[in-house]
Amino acid sequence: MQRVSKPADMTVATQRITYNTRHFSGNYIVIVGVLALYSLLTNPLLLIAIAFIVGGFTAINRFIPEPVQMGDQTITQKHLYTGLFVIGLPILWFAAPIATFFWLVGSSSVLILGHAALVEPGVESEYGTVESV
Repeated sequence: MQRVSKPADMTVATQRITYNTRHFSGNYIVIVGVLALYSLLTNPLLLIAIAFIVGGFTAINRFIPEPVQMGDQTITQKHLYTGLFVIGLPILWFAAPIATFFWLVGSSSVLILGHAALVEPGVESEYGTVESV
């Protein structure tokens, strides 16, 4: 808690953000991943829509690689992909993936930039430009 302080001005905040985003980049990637997982788990319709589309692609490719004759009709992969899109895209659109994406961008930005601006760089950052003999 001793390394947390309010930056004096925008220049100091920018320097802190530059240093801390490089220093904590692995942690920030984990934060974005956890928030993405949280957003999928709290939006079950989006999870169902993605599973439906991915499962549909997998099932069509695995079980129906060539055209199937049903009575007088020949059903090709193109027909099945069209049906998958006609059903899957409205479900996906209704699940609000764009709103989920912008929530993920906003929440990640607030957490990461807030942390990067408030945490003072460690002593090791002072010696980053010193060359060894």
